[in-house]
Amino acid sequence: MGKKFYFNAFEMNCPVHQSPGLWAHPKDRAWQYKDLEYWTDLAKILEEGYFFAIFIADVLGYYDVYKKDWRVAVENGIQIPVNDPLQIAAPVAQATKHIGIGVTSSTTFEHPYTFARRIATADHYTKGRIGWNVVTSHFDSAARNNGKTKLPEHNLRYEIADEYLEVIYKLLEGSWEDDAVVRDREKRIFADPDKVHEIGHKGKYFEVPGIGLTEPSPQRTPFLFQAGTSEAGRNFAAKHAEAVFASSFEKQELKEYVSDIRKRAADNGRDPKKVLVFVLITIVVDETDEKAYSKLEEYQKYISVEGGLTLLSGWTGFDFSRTDSPEDIKIDSDTSIASTKHFADRGGTTEDIAKWVGIGGAGPTFVGSAKKVADELQEWVEETDVDGFNISYVVAHETFKDIVKYLVPELQRRGVYPTSYNEGTLREKLFGYSKLPDTHPAARYRDIEKVKKEKKLS
Repeated sequence: MGKKFYFNAFEMNCPVHQSPGLWAHPKDRAWQYKDLEYWTDLAKILEEGYFFAIFIADVLGYYDVYKKDWRVAVENGIQIPVNDPLQIAAPVAQATKHIGIGVTSSTTFEHPYTFARRIATADHYTKGRIGWNVVTSHFDSAARNNGKTKLPEHNLRYEIADEYLEVIYKLLEGSWEDDAVVRDREKRIFADPDKVHEIGHKGKYFEVPGIGLTEPSPQRTPFLFQAGTSEAGRNFAAKHAEAVFASSFEKQELKEYVSDIRKRAADNGRDPKKVLVFVLITIVVDETDEKAYSKLEEYQKYISVEGGLTLLSGWTGFDFSRTDSPEDIKIDSDTSIASTKHFADRGGTTEDIAKWVGIGGAGPTFVGSAKKVADELQEWVEETDVDGFNISYVVAHETFKDIVKYLVPELQRRGVYPTSYNEGTLREKLFGYSKLPDTHPAARYRDIEKVKKEKKLS
């Protein structure tokens, strides 16, 4: 028996997330992304397989780096059309009892005051199963359509995000005391105003003087996801995140990343074991190795090369229509330096890389019988200390059905995968407590009057 680990389903509210062209596969359901049944059916499949959460990615812009034209993305359905991820939370929660719902929202384009209300509402409706993937955005197209000429510089985006989180913590952790809502029918008092506090925030980027709009939700602050690869991103993740998403193709590289995140978390006074790392992968599994590889071969017939190049260009900031050789790749932006290096190091032509990306996106693919895949996953866990896998699908919902049918029972037999859910909130299921611990930076804002007094004295 080895270290236990978790599965997270990597999804997006659009027809093509990470496998360009596979929407045309006759079994694929991703075109139904706009139907609630798509999401409730998926959630039930995942819960049957004891997945930790369904994580829904998002972008507020569109892929217009390839050929400097958004039309290619539209034609191939590459993460556009794309719907709001947060609206999926309530129906998924109604259809299931345990699985977490992680949603992506950017600190660059939505004010923290309005977002605090939206995410707290979702935490109420899901009975504490909501998670927030904190992103700073990386598309200039998002900036242009939100009243800006371009995105703020990379490190500045993280600086803004850090203050954004401070405002969120003040609103969700400190504005309303635990017993502020009394519901006293005789005295006709719903909430005690003496236990509701103005946060008085006046910072460099945000000014929020008043009280929070929602009463405390089950988790108060939602479970916090983040993906940081740059120096600023790693520091931000180590300070705030409870689960970090990584993308790596080599075990040694992933091991170094996990170790680095844990060290930075400890340097922030946090328990490094309470910062979990999930690495992006794709799984194609069947009864036998032969059947799995045959399935992969069938999938590969549907790959859109141009769709793959559109994704690559958006991720790296480099227009892949400008070259046929990865050796010519130049980093045009600071959005995805690590992934640019990975793609450049793979060799072959850009078409070769696009076809490789076409199955599951920017992560390794594990193919074979349940035994073969289980062996490989355990190797990755034991050699890297990673805590789980963020699984990208190839064909919706066939990929996840196969994992639940073939792979999960094998992992459970080995004692390395959950056989049940803990009760309670998303944070409680994982860590045994509902609210962020005292070692987390959010905790200092629980006594908001003390924080304001210290601010005046400084």
